[in-house]
Amino acid sequence: MPDLLRRRPEDFLWATGIEDTFVPQTRPGHRALDEYQLIGHYEHWREDLALVRDLGLRMVRWGVPWYRLEPFQPGEFDWRWTDQVIPYMVHELGVTPIIDLMHYGCPFWLRREFASTEYPKAVAAYAAAFARRYAGLVQWYTPLNEPIVTALFCGQRGLWPPYLRSESGYVQIMLQVIEGIIETSAALLAVDPSNILVHVEATGLSRTAREDLHAVAREEQSRTFLAYDLLTGRVTPDHPLFPWLVRNGASPDRLATIASRPVPFSLMGLNFYPQWSTTQLYIDRKGRLAYQPVEQDGAGFSSLIEDYYRRYRLPIMVTETSAKGNESVRARWLEASVAAIRVLRSRGIPVLGYTWFPLFTMIDWKYRFGRGPLDEYRLDLGLYTLDGTQRWRATPLVEQFRSYITDSEAAIGNLGMEQSLSA
Repeated sequence: MPDLLRRRPEDFLWATGIEDTFVPQTRPGHRALDEYQLIGHYEHWREDLALVRDLGLRMVRWGVPWYRLEPFQPGEFDWRWTDQVIPYMVHELGVTPIIDLMHYGCPFWLRREFASTEYPKAVAAYAAAFARRYAGLVQWYTPLNEPIVTALFCGQRGLWPPYLRSESGYVQIMLQVIEGIIETSAALLAVDPSNILVHVEATGLSRTAREDLHAVAREEQSRTFLAYDLLTGRVTPDHPLFPWLVRNGASPDRLATIASRPVPFSLMGLNFYPQWSTTQLYIDRKGRLAYQPVEQDGAGFSSLIEDYYRRYRLPIMVTETSAKGNESVRARWLEASVAAIRVLRSRGIPVLGYTWFPLFTMIDWKYRFGRGPLDEYRLDLGLYTLDGTQRWRATPLVEQFRSYITDSEAAIGNLGMEQSLSA
């Protein structure tokens, strides 16, 4: 494993990220959702990325819009924007990008988007072209951000293309994106075997206070692990979700092929938000299974990381975390989450990086389905907030985060010897 996995505090991977959701397709009642366009990043990228350097950071999660890079037909690329931004980021700012190759959106020419049989090969071909062009500048990649959210929004809830609305739709999209990650990972390593793969998933805990719903909560938790189980070759006939997958359209042969091609993980990326990542199962007044977010103070953060490490035994990077609320709420979560990582590391759990995400104001995804003006959908989760006079205003979190970066040993401590995780 490369120098990436040196375990000293000074090697800890402090990072931030710029929200980069791209869902350009529209339909009646749905607006295009391109975060870079809505927040002005296409025009203000120099100023925006300079904030990363000014924080004292050497790493940023930053995505590229596939639909703009390969806009008209397969194999015809437009690199004009990324040819400006990536060299500036690397050479002028000294910042290492972790490139999100896929952050939800597909190009317009790919009919049926993630459901297309052409998707896995198409996304891998795009990834290979990107990796060849930016070899020597980019080495860190996330093949696809959050498979579970992609499957939910595109396959089960019908909110994003291709607008499927069923559990079989969920399974169909999940398998498509997993095959895309497998093909993309192989393509990236074929271009350069030293490329670093940071797979990223939306994590969650499913809980219930009712004894008779514990089995349901366990099944829900299994679904939370499903993408990483597929990518690590664990979904075999004895997997608890294997019958459910087959009943919902996954052929045993296809699952066997996926299981035979586990992908390498340089880091296992975990995204966690205290307001959204822990779900309570209950029975509503109509006697139906219902869900609600709980533990808004993020009490499940440590146990979630521990659960993922126990299951996969892979080095971990927190690839997204922040908190919804005013600046004092965000500051408390920054302090609490970094303190939690210090405790986990002291117990030998290899959390090797931390990402406050996003760096600055983003646009709430509700904008896609709303009708109001853009300003109504501003979502302040970041270290900087949008200011009408100077674009970005630093919040007190900037100095707080900078203090952790400056003294990593005090903030996150040394990585101790692993203790029994059942203790």
